[in-house]
Amino acid sequence: MSLFLKYREIMLGLIVLVMVTGISISTPAFGTLENGVGVLNDTAFLFMMALGQMVVILTRGIDLSVAANLALTGMLVGMLNQAFPDLPAIVYLASALVIGCGLGMINGSLIAYLGIPPIVVTLGTLAIFRGMIVVVAGGDQVNASEMSSTFAGFPKLEFLGLSSVFWIAVLVSLAAWFFLSMTRAGRGLYAVGGNPVAARYCGISLTHQELMAYAISGAIAGICGYLWVARYGVAYVEIASGYELTVIAACVIGGVSIGGGIGTVAGTLLGALFTGVIVNALPVMQVSPFWQMAISGVVILAAVIINARAEGRGGKLILPEARRAAARAKA
Repeated sequence: MSLFLKYREIMLGLIVLVMVTGISISTPAFGTLENGVGVLNDTAFLFMMALGQMVVILTRGIDLSVAANLALTGMLVGMLNQAFPDLPAIVYLASALVIGCGLGMINGSLIAYLGIPPIVVTLGTLAIFRGMIVVVAGGDQVNASEMSSTFAGFPKLEFLGLSSVFWIAVLVSLAAWFFLSMTRAGRGLYAVGGNPVAARYCGISLTHQELMAYAISGAIAGICGYLWVARYGVAYVEIASGYELTVIAACVIGGVSIGGGIGTVAGTLLGALFTGVIVNALPVMQVSPFWQMAISGVVILAAVIINARAEGRGGKLILPEARRAAARAKA
């Protein structure tokens, strides 16, 4: 167990490899190059959304509204395309980022400045964002026939056989790694989640860190909103319904602690890949949808238990017991 905990990312990567190999042997159609590319393209959304959720969880928070943010932003950008079909794709992408970031900042402001628990705030905004889709669209939906070729074509562009959505996920992953590993603000997120009191004494603003975390999560959800709607050719109130649970599951499986302060970009990506492989493999193996839910639940519980064991380990002793006893005697 200790070896597994110490080299979690390596072990999780090996588990994914063994799982893919086993499924490919039992179901040869799953092991084809074409299907592998399809899994990566389909999981690209989960890669990005899980990284956004990870940033929030690091601060001991949770964002249940990410899928609703995705849906509302996707609808608004789809309606923008209806009104201005000749805009370049980068404008739609930038608009989605700004809208999603703004929705995320609503969550962050309520949590950081009013002190309302994250689960309460984001559960409420989940319902509000879904309801706003009906309000702004008047109950209608935006279909592929109403989307311009520029709007709908961008997510379907390919490079080396992989869609632009996957390559954007690569860029988001690199940006997340750099931000969390190389910047003071990113390391501050770990400090806030690990020990908020100590972080405050070190001069780290908990309010600013929480606001930033939810803004980042919202911005990534917004980007995914445009890419999702454009790729699948439809925007309506129920898109990505329940997807927030899959996102949280990917984080937990990847080793992100719900207690905050623990998690890596590599682990989160592997957790998302693990989840994506299961989601794509079970239907190919003709597993009942009810069993799919049960299997996913067992995997999540197992990941939580492993995380709890990892977090429950005692800290490293600075002095051996004998030396500490001698120091106490002298005192």
